[in-house]
Amino acid sequence: MAGKAVQKRQQSGVRTVDPRDEPSAEWGWHGSFPKATRIAGWISAIVMFAMIYNNHENNTENVWLIGGGLAIVILLLIDLRRQRTAWRR
Repeated sequence: MAGKAVQKRQQSGVRTVDPRDEPSAEWGWHGSFPKATRIAGWISAIVMFAMIYNNHENNTENVWLIGGGLAIVILLLIDLRRQRTAWRR
């Protein structure tokens, strides 16, 4: 039976998903939520920056909040640029 491995079909260079490989493709959901992920990322960054205005003993917490918020913003901006230039690939 090793010779009868399930292979993905290809039509004119575009892969189609075989429902036997990924059952969720059968009822139409296959992929991720790019818009919701971006919105959640921006909300998370804003919340992290808003948490700076809290009662802290020292600035260590502020450094981590700013660093984490900036990391999220940088990743969102990279994703935005990648999304805009996707048609060139």
